[in-house]
Amino acid sequence: GHEDAPRMVEHNGVRITRVSSTSFDRAELARRAANYFSYLGAAGAYVLRGPTPDLVVCMTDPPIVGDLGVAVGRRFGVPVLVISQDVFPEIATELDRLRNPAVVGVLGTLVGAYLRRADRIVAIGETMRERLQAKGAPPDRLRVIPNWVDTRAITPQPRDNEWAGQHDLVSKFVVMHSGNVGHAQDLDSLVRAATFLRDRDDVQIVIAGFGARHAEMLELAGRLEVEDTVRFLPYQRREKLPYSLSSADLHVVGLAKGLAGYVVPSRLYGILSAGRPVIAAADEESETARLVREVGCGLVIAPGRPELLARTIRSAAEGEYDLEEMGRRGRQYVEEDADRVVAMERYRALVRELLAA
Repeated sequence: GHEDAPRMVEHNGVRITRVSSTSFDRAELARRAANYFSYLGAAGAYVLRGPTPDLVVCMTDPPIVGDLGVAVGRRFGVPVLVISQDVFPEIATELDRLRNPAVVGVLGTLVGAYLRRADRIVAIGETMRERLQAKGAPPDRLRVIPNWVDTRAITPQPRDNEWAGQHDLVSKFVVMHSGNVGHAQDLDSLVRAATFLRDRDDVQIVIAGFGARHAEMLELAGRLEVEDTVRFLPYQRREKLPYSLSSADLHVVGLAKGLAGYVVPSRLYGILSAGRPVIAAADEESETARLVREVGCGLVIAPGRPELLARTIRSAAEGEYDLEEMGRRGRQYVEEDADRVVAMERYRALVRELLAA
């Protein structure tokens, strides 16, 4: 979405340079790889010609950008900080998106190379830290800093707000998925759960967002004849999020089986910031399940079980849980532990530590 954006722009005192790369549809793996490599090539050429940095920081998408970061760090003799948002190539193989053993092997080697060489690696959760350590990251260089949310931007709003009214959600028990409609979210289970809730006219499932599997989910809802129960809405603009998130009685955070520790859905923090409870349909050992249990901000069920998800939604709609209290606990947790100010202070301390070394 940045094709028409200016090549160079200053934002809050930070100079942002956009390099050109291919922008093929990401649904096909070969095309996604072309996007990655064209970006890595252009970015590498630009930074190696540029001024000497004090610190190199890179995220983990594209998956081997850490290798480029390490190369730049070595070239200029400066420290390298890798912020790991996901774990490759495991996430791609778990989702069955990557089957070629040679490609998996090469990716694994390249990821292992930067994990061993980066000066510091930030994992966004404890389970991810354990996975990265198992992949060769030195334990003394690993730090855990969860993703964050701006708790002043997303605040709890009344359940029956104007957005809920516009979308005819006021008199319903609303179960929502808000965010990417992709491979990691296991939305099949949510759509299939609707088949067990046909007798509940008051239950409305809302899928707000877009992604690689959007058309597939629409088609599935049509095939199962649950279009009345499952509504698809577009992504909501940032300023609308407090209202759209607050329009749900309950949110579902699905995580495809096997993704524990490889992905921590950042939208979870937005939901908790809006003071709403969640059903985490995720592996027991996943960061998501661990967080929801520890905070007491929702319910944890096994992933990939539509009938169990439907049963849990039914119990919630019948008033079996104190959803308000769960939402309150979630809001309290993000204010104290996952607010942007808290996370930024942790990053500042880490950068100071690296620059002082």
